[in-house]
Amino acid sequence: MYGVGQKHLCHMANKLRSKDFKKINIHSDKTISIALGILNRYFKHDSISENLALIKAIQDKPEEYLEHKILYKIANELIEEKIEDTTLLTIDDREVPLHVFGRPLIKSNAYQQMKTALKLPIAIQGAMMPDAHLGYGLPIGGALATKEAVIPFAVGMDIGCRMSLTLYDVNERFLKMHEHKFKQSILNHTAFGLSRVIEYQQEHEFLDRDVFNSTPLLKNLKAKAARQLGSSGSGNHFVEWGLVTLNKDELVGLPAGTYVGLLAHSGSRGFGAAIAKHYSNLAKDISNLPFNLRHLAWLDMNKEEGQEYWTAMNLAGDFAQACHDRIHINVAKAIGLKPLAKIENHHNFAWKEKLHGEEVIVHRKGATPAGKDVLGIIPGSMTDPGFIVKGLGNEDAINSASHGAGRKYSRKETISKNTKSEMNKHLRQHRVTLIGGALDESPFAYKNLAQVMSFQENLVQTIGTFSPRIVRMAKSK
Repeated sequence: MYGVGQKHLCHMANKLRSKDFKKINIHSDKTISIALGILNRYFKHDSISENLALIKAIQDKPEEYLEHKILYKIANELIEEKIEDTTLLTIDDREVPLHVFGRPLIKSNAYQQMKTALKLPIAIQGAMMPDAHLGYGLPIGGALATKEAVIPFAVGMDIGCRMSLTLYDVNERFLKMHEHKFKQSILNHTAFGLSRVIEYQQEHEFLDRDVFNSTPLLKNLKAKAARQLGSSGSGNHFVEWGLVTLNKDELVGLPAGTYVGLLAHSGSRGFGAAIAKHYSNLAKDISNLPFNLRHLAWLDMNKEEGQEYWTAMNLAGDFAQACHDRIHINVAKAIGLKPLAKIENHHNFAWKEKLHGEEVIVHRKGATPAGKDVLGIIPGSMTDPGFIVKGLGNEDAINSASHGAGRKYSRKETISKNTKSEMNKHLRQHRVTLIGGALDESPFAYKNLAQVMSFQENLVQTIGTFSPRIVRMAKSK
């Protein structure tokens, strides 16, 4: 048997050292120190080859580890590292227009992230909404116009993430009388989170489209789309019943008054994520951007890769819409309600639009389209009312508005600052029933939406509100 000292020596010999990092082109002492600290604490029973394989995986695709509760620190350091390469594209500090709405509400790290994106030679104009906060690629709440190029990570992993609101011809009294049925309708006919699907057959014309045969990737993803149809992601995605107070407006086509509404927020699930991952990696592979900017790598719209992504991105957006269609049909059918009107919009997408008379590609990473008279929904939190709006067509904002209140605190900060009991008390005070839902999505995590809206009076006009009553989200982990 080994003695204590021998055991210790064997253990130490089985761990990575600084020279191992340098062999794979990681030279920063800070990065190496952070990585060794994490490996020695959380992965001390793994072999050298296993440790090295993990570091290589993070090095190759650091963006995939940014949400990991332990490895995100290593990923952040690797993203920040600057690797000298004489073949890299030279980035000039050009003066590209940037218009910021609600600057007092926006942290400097998000502002600097947008300024970095505007260094790209394809950038035409940038805008930040008052809900903006740090994201990956672009800040969430950012809009970026480019010339003849599309940036997969400026669209994001959840392509076509969207809002959809259906109004029904019943009132608050009906909702209260049948509260149990309303609760069961979203409990039985929605599904949230990784690998969660609706347990009965879903149909939609989306699945019959010939475009699935246009590339091997889309052909292979069709079965995934069929399985996930009608389901929702985790995080801040939700389906909720609530009360709609509508002002008179010809665009909605309904009289002013109060209606019961069903509001959903989700995107293109694993189908869209697979498309985003494939084309983001492709863009980075063919990019000659400096290492710390490669997450902003673009695809040329005049080349096959750009056209392929554009087709796949639009299909993912249509899949997100198809999921929302099924959610609204399935849930309303359980109660026997027929729709009066529907309002919906994407907010993680790219569009071909005119800006100052020039055709551009507009990326909206967590921003609501707000062209002249375009309808949209800007949701609140679990408890705070959201807003139904129509766009005013402000070109300084790249015809965009916020997509919500925006996070005030990160998920980790929210959990450290609040308790589940405090959140439950807040829900009771606002007469909201929550099904599932995690503390990191509590109302305390978000900025004040009324304050956010006060900074975008030149971007949108409010024509109604939505007040949550029964909310379903993914369960706490």
